[in-house]
Amino acid sequence: MTGPARRHLISLDDLDDADLHWIVGRGIEHTLGRRTDERPLRDLVAGILFRKTSTRTRTSFSAGALRLGARLITYGPGDLQENTGETIEDTAAVLSGMLDVLVVRTAGGEAELRAYAVNRRMAVINAMCAEEHPTQALADLTTLTQRFGRIDGLRVLYVGEGNNTASALALALSRYPDTELYLRTPPDYGLDQRFLDRAALNAKRSGALVEERHDMDDLPPVDVVYTTRWQTTGTVKHTEDWREVFAPFQVDTAVMAETGAKVFLHDLPAHRGEEVTAEVLDGPSSLAFQLAENKYHSARAVLEWCAGAETRGDPVSHG
Repeated sequence: MTGPARRHLISLDDLDDADLHWIVGRGIEHTLGRRTDERPLRDLVAGILFRKTSTRTRTSFSAGALRLGARLITYGPGDLQENTGETIEDTAAVLSGMLDVLVVRTAGGEAELRAYAVNRRMAVINAMCAEEHPTQALADLTTLTQRFGRIDGLRVLYVGEGNNTASALALALSRYPDTELYLRTPPDYGLDQRFLDRAALNAKRSGALVEERHDMDDLPPVDVVYTTRWQTTGTVKHTEDWREVFAPFQVDTAVMAETGAKVFLHDLPAHRGEEVTAEVLDGPSSLAFQLAENKYHSARAVLEWCAGAETRGDPVSHG
């Protein structure tokens, strides 16, 4: 197999600032319907390996790869010989001789994905692992740019469990100057300290703010309120009374009013009456379903970058 070296996207830390901005800018171009006739992934083969359920991410990468001209091979959780004892490293060595891109969702950690990324003949994309959901954050940035015309200086309140969506959001927003991310997570369900530390390093460099608290008192004024469902795919609650612990962290009209937020985001699927009320999710401030569509637009940008098929033009400014 010949062609450009592939790039892995396993963590947002795999992107330098120029690459991050390019992917977001290209995602915006796709939301505007530009480059609809281009097929930069023609003659390439993309593998889609999802060990866990998915509606938006699996569809966005599958449809995105097809729209860009690639051909697909899909694998379910029981399809590969890893289930009979073959190592991930051996599996990766085989797949990298046949595939150009492998999109993986797993309940395992980053180390599992790094094991697939043994060489640059096959790009490996993290479509969600236990620790981080980087492609969700890229869709988040695309949606925020689409709505506000910028990321710099935005103020975001994240409410709920410190899960893989929250960790990716912290790593992403902290890269942009003067952003403010306030994390309100239930006691004992906060972000992994490693991600807080990494976000803090980003924030020190960019002049951003990342702050976590475990209560819903004195909510700050923000532009955006973001939440995720309480029962995250692949996770198990470690306390029996978790619903009582999570109950104060519901996003309702009172939270939106107190913060003054004009935009509500949710990565979906949503459970109305749990993490968010129907009045907010289905209300005029909600961009939850626009965010879902933007996962498709952002996925195309990710695929172009990872396959080495992007052109360094002048993508839409993202602030």
